[in-house]
Amino acid sequence: MSETHASAQLIDRYVGGDTAIPGDELWALEAHLENCPVCRGRLAEIVAEQTPDVTSMLSGIWSELEPLAVSTPAPVRRRRWVATWASPTLVPWLGMTALVMGLALLVDWADSTAGRPSLVQLLAPVAPLLGVAVSWARGLDPAYELTSATPRAGLYLVLRRTMAVLAVVIPLLLLVGWAAETSVALSLLPCLAFTSATLALGGVIGVSRAAIVLASAWVVLVVGPVLAGSMIPLVLDPAGLPLWGAAFVLGVVTVGARSGAYTRLGSHR
Repeated sequence: MSETHASAQLIDRYVGGDTAIPGDELWALEAHLENCPVCRGRLAEIVAEQTPDVTSMLSGIWSELEPLAVSTPAPVRRRRWVATWASPTLVPWLGMTALVMGLALLVDWADSTAGRPSLVQLLAPVAPLLGVAVSWARGLDPAYELTSATPRAGLYLVLRRTMAVLAVVIPLLLLVGWAAETSVALSLLPCLAFTSATLALGGVIGVSRAAIVLASAWVVLVVGPVLAGSMIPLVLDPAGLPLWGAAFVLGVVTVGARSGAYTRLGSHR
């Protein structure tokens, strides 16, 4: 094959199904044909000469499909970031997360009793879990079967969808945290720790189930007792930040070590 075009002899051997063509040369020819209209034209001419029946059949198929191509409008292409980074049903659930955090902020503003734990800070650790759960909810994703069958349906897609959730939730937490005058570190670090823990546990029981389990445990074991007793929990004490950091790192390491688990359908539950 020359620097610019494939030789007519090579294209002729390719059309004839010559099995003696080296594999690397065959690959290079096919890659070249994808981007070179001149060589594709030569290929079409040789096919027409050697296999006129195939050419006639293809012409008949195209003539039958042409009316459909004219009468059927092309589908509107989704925006790239939506198609590759987020579940089609994610936006309304992120809106619900924003609504919950907004209501928590209003509660904090309405009740500014000294020593009372901030509801914004109590809910911040589990704020992204709703979006993470929905991203992998089989019953809520109309494209679930197609998504789970793609070559990148493993850890690659898990991390992309999680990042899409965090890209919305983290600025939201910064905003409501600033408005509620709460500690940024005590909002974001537990949030990241819970997210990594959800993904780590998700490799065992499924990402959606892991999000539900961890969020329910936090509400039952921390949020409920704190609201009933009006005491700031030890887990949200500034002295606990190193533990939250360690939990985050442990979750990230676990996800990386079990990356193969996310290629199984069970991790999509």
